[in-house]
Amino acid sequence: MSKRGGLKKNMELGKITIFFLILFHSTNVSAELIKPNKKLNPFDVVKIQLEALKKNDKKDNGIKQTWLFAHPDNKKFTGPYERFRIMIYGKQYKYLLKHDSHKINLISNSPNTYIYRIEILTEDKKLYFYEWHVQKGSDENCKNCWFTTAVSQPVDQGNTI
Repeated sequence: MSKRGGLKKNMELGKITIFFLILFHSTNVSAELIKPNKKLNPFDVVKIQLEALKKNDKKDNGIKQTWLFAHPDNKKFTGPYERFRIMIYGKQYKYLLKHDSHKINLISNSPNTYIYRIEILTEDKKLYFYEWHVQKGSDENCKNCWFTTAVSQPVDQGNTI
């Protein structure tokens, strides 16, 4: 094999190695949970939670992501994470898990509270509406960050097909 052929082969191996490093890193980054922060607006918070619940996995990372954005005052009522997890799998919120699609529509807002109407289309093509409340936190760890304070019971709109 000539020097030129060996150099070309090494360059190709280098490209493949770089590709896999980028792929591994981007997969790793996407698996990280997003923490509440002041840069996120109310819509972002709802979108992050809905996308996470839509893509919930066997490790329940979607539920864990949602838990991070539960308002600190609400966590006192929903209990520790494990109890919250059980609640999400319950009758009221199970439609949020692995849903097909969602729409987020602003109903009302004030400086510290936003209320959205969420349309959820489930895997079996049933449509549900939720009301999703997001409020600024007062917690010292993330003052002025947006957190979910309430999610209504679903309103069943029936089959869409």
